[in-house]
Amino acid sequence: MSKSAISKRYAKALVEIANEKDLLESFAGELGKINSLLKRETALRLLLESPTLAVEKKSAMMADVVQAMECSEGIRNFVCLLTLKDRIQFISQIYTEYIKLADEIRGIVRARVESATKLTKAQIASIKEGLEQQTGKTVNLNTRVNSELLGGLKAEVGGKVFDGSIKTQLQRIEDTLKKG
Repeated sequence: MSKSAISKRYAKALVEIANEKDLLESFAGELGKINSLLKRETALRLLLESPTLAVEKKSAMMADVVQAMECSEGIRNFVCLLTLKDRIQFISQIYTEYIKLADEIRGIVRARVESATKLTKAQIASIKEGLEQQTGKTVNLNTRVNSELLGGLKAEVGGKVFDGSIKTQLQRIEDTLKKG
């Protein structure tokens, strides 16, 4: 079974449980903390992924970790299951899939906007409002400055890229001129 199929299966199961208990947001936060911890703590991650360490020891370690992090029972059980099934190495992909599925349920779309200069609060609000009208969903907007764009905006919404940057427009003109 592929990594993405495994990740999607576990994420879908966790989202269904979280949705039933109205815990989508809290599960996302807890899973994100565990994901961040395993990214940060290389030694712990390597121990958990080691084929030579007994599953019982891995489970005991993760049980202690989630207990110390004061995770909810649902997340504790989920992480322990991942450890027992030797799937803890997929937690990053599971977290990414979980966020996608939870956003779909809540009617949220994530958008990333790059601009050549820092956007004002009014510009950000206007962009967010326009994207919400286009998508019909609540937009979670993330902005960043990319001086290479020269001017204009580049937006990614729901996996689609809209590039209205001057850099891209100049590149298109150059390509047209080269083709004749």
